[in-house]
Parts: sequence; structure tokens; C-alpha cells
Amino acid sequence: MRIPLGFAAAALASVLASSTVHAQRATALHASTAGQLAELCAANPRQELGDARVNYCHGFAQGALDVILHDAGDKKPFCFPTPTPTRTATLAEFVRWVQADPAHARFSAAGGLYRFMQARYPCGK
Repeated sequence: MRIPLGFAAAALASVLASSTVHAQRATALHASTAGQLAELCAANPRQELGDARVNYCHGFAQGALDVILHDAGDKKPFCFPTPTPTRTATLAEFVRWVQADPAHARFSAAGGLYRFMQARYPCGK
């Protein structure tokens, strides 16, 4: 059985017209201070660009901490407890730490994260 070309074209046009296309919007996020990083970390994922903000926060934190731990070698500047807290829980604590003292918000993003980690997860204690 052959389908008439006109019918097939109309069916295809109907499917294409009814499908929704979601285009990605270019977004530039940046955090130079601990306060700016905390704002990104505290974003609501259900709001516009919320997922992008939270993902930026998590990626920034992971990258910064990887570099800090690598550069520290055997002398770790902070030590996670066992069981290790989730990244989400740790970053929620970072947000509260920044919000608790306006001076914390003025640290550089990586510097503030470093100071928070040292205060929250000291080694040997």
C-alpha cells in the first residue's frame, strides 16, 4: 500500500508543528567573591537558570577543592569525616557560613571556600 505523498507531507508537517522545541539560552555565570558564589549555590533549581547556577556552584567548588587538595600534597588543609557529607549538604553549609558574617562574603570565591572548609572540616579534631 502506498501512502499518497500529500498525506505523508501533511502528517509530517502536523507532527513538526505540534512538537515543542526548547532552545538552550547562552548564559554567562561568574563568581569572583564568596558572596557571589554563595548566591549561585543558593539558587532555586526550579527558577529560571536555577539549574545552571547550582551546576556552576558545584563545578566551581569541585574544581577549586581539587586544586587546593592537589597543591597541598600530604599536608591536607581540611579533612572530611566518615561518612563524607554530600556536596549539596556541604555547599548549603557554605551558603549559611557566608550569610552569617558579611566579611565572609568579601573573600575571593576560592579563598572563601578554602576558609570555610578549614573551619568546617579541620584535620585531627
